[in-house]
Amino acid sequence: MTFTAVATLDELTADVPLAVDEHQLAIVAHQGEYFAIHNLCSHGRVALSEGDVEDYAIECYLHGSRFDLRSGRPLCLPATQAVPVYPVRIEGTDILVDLEHPIQNTQES
Repeated sequence: MTFTAVATLDELTADVPLAVDEHQLAIVAHQGEYFAIHNLCSHGRVALSEGDVEDYAIECYLHGSRFDLRSGRPLCLPATQAVPVYPVRIEGTDILVDLEHPIQNTQES
């Protein structure tokens, strides 16, 4: 696995997605865990980092699709396609993401 530093812990606020445009990611601190999810909704191509986080899900603000932060699976319509999620590791204050190996639990719902 090849982890890349994408942000630092001091850039995050719990339950407020952080856009990392260089890698098309949204980084989320939720319930004491860290998640990296592709930043574009699979339905409307809208930045997920603009949405709300609750109950291990991130919501697309435009049409209301919700995605599981752990698997990328859509939890409701109108989205039917999953979005990639990536392994996250914390080293010191750095947030590292394995961009080359998305978690393979992103089948359609």
